[in-house]
Amino acid sequence: MIDLHLSTSFLFLLLPLTFFFFKSIFSSLLIKYPGKYTPISYPLIGSLFPILQNSHRLIQWTSDIVNDSPTKTFLLHRPLGRVRVITANPAVVQHILKTSFHLYPKGKAARNNGFDLLGDGIFNTDGDGWKFQRQVSSHEFNTKSLRKFVEHVVDVELNDRLLPILATSAATGTTVLNFEDILQRFAFDNICNIAFGYDPAYLMPSMPEAIFATAFDEAVTIITGRLRTNLPLIWKLKRLLNIGSEKRLRIAVGVVREFANKVTKEKKLELQQKSSLDSVDLLSRFLNSGHSDDNFVADIVISFILAGRDTTSAALTWFFWLLHKHPRVEIEILTEIKNKSEYPIYNEVKEMVYTHASLCESMRLYPPVPMDGKQAADDDILPDGTFMKKGCPITYHIYAMGRSEELWGSDWAEFRPERWLEKDISGRWIFKPRDAYEYPVFQAGPRVCLGKEMAFLQMKRVAAGVLRRFKVVPVAGIEPVYVSYFTAKMKGGLPVKIEERNE
Repeated sequence: MIDLHLSTSFLFLLLPLTFFFFKSIFSSLLIKYPGKYTPISYPLIGSLFPILQNSHRLIQWTSDIVNDSPTKTFLLHRPLGRVRVITANPAVVQHILKTSFHLYPKGKAARNNGFDLLGDGIFNTDGDGWKFQRQVSSHEFNTKSLRKFVEHVVDVELNDRLLPILATSAATGTTVLNFEDILQRFAFDNICNIAFGYDPAYLMPSMPEAIFATAFDEAVTIITGRLRTNLPLIWKLKRLLNIGSEKRLRIAVGVVREFANKVTKEKKLELQQKSSLDSVDLLSRFLNSGHSDDNFVADIVISFILAGRDTTSAALTWFFWLLHKHPRVEIEILTEIKNKSEYPIYNEVKEMVYTHASLCESMRLYPPVPMDGKQAADDDILPDGTFMKKGCPITYHIYAMGRSEELWGSDWAEFRPERWLEKDISGRWIFKPRDAYEYPVFQAGPRVCLGKEMAFLQMKRVAAGVLRRFKVVPVAGIEPVYVSYFTAKMKGGLPVKIEERNE
């Protein structure tokens, strides 16, 4: 009897393994291989060995592979027969982001991964739900009053917090700051003010811990881990058992959600007592426009915090490091800044074309979000001939596209803002944008980033405010490493010394 039970148990263990073994082989027969550059793959485990071997540099590894591929597309075989298509082909990017937009939603898997934090927010939903939120959000983002509010929030944070902290550091002459951390705190204060009308005061001389910021960071880190895992069953089991990282995620999301709901209820109560709210943050705008469902509003606002939390700070961190490495570019930017008023108005900021080009060039080499993905809603054939099976995920590799010789020429590795510029007949620089599907740093097509203009406004105001007064000098011997969670970071941060500018 014992032997019978053991045999039955082994049978039940072997059945799923056998299923996945044959599923893996069958999947490899169904999907077309684009070329010899695909990493070696085995039945059942796929390319697990090379994936693990390169786990510390997954972005760079996949970038090398996709740029070596003749079609700029390759298939990454993951354990248990799962396949992900990775592309740096602009024609494919246009196909999935615009031409066949309806065939490439975010997909169920991505939605499940982010649902705990993002719920039904605009970045975590498809179809009619996404369309409705996009229309509501697009209307709010296109108002002059929001732009004025963003300018005010950025200027207050810049002049009352960031610049005084840098001035204090410069006065000592020896203080080393983690500039990445400083910029993350700056961006977090900004986006919370813009989204909720709430100031977490995260950028202060004491560099305080903020419960909301810490919880948000914990939640994003764990959800990113979900997206990267080779065996999703593990995190799902941990969630079921409420242990480990999933237990920490539940606690962190609880803090974020409790805060979001608290602020939403307070704003609604204020609205009941007045005919309209005096504040012009995004939460107030959504409530004023008649969208009063707590969860709906909280989901949207949390999504915008996620989008604005680390993207601008990541871009600025690499920007300041590149300027130190390329003093010629820094001099050009300083010349442009000094031709503007000390507190440039919106139109002056728009005219900072060399600074704008330098930021674009920095994000080409070090994009804030290195990869983004969709999922095929039906069988399809991509423009490069790759067959997409229904349910197959596809990732467009933004980091790799910025390093493509075909797109940027033989000097692609150089930091050269002039590639974004041309001169008019009077000798003035004119910004020359690139095709959005060759440079999808802000996505493209129907889901193009609503906050693009807001991001450039913030980054150019910070660049002007800091560079006019200070030199940001990375500590000698530092060679930053590009790593990615939800957004790109420098491994270990960017230690710098701040010097007063005397010229």
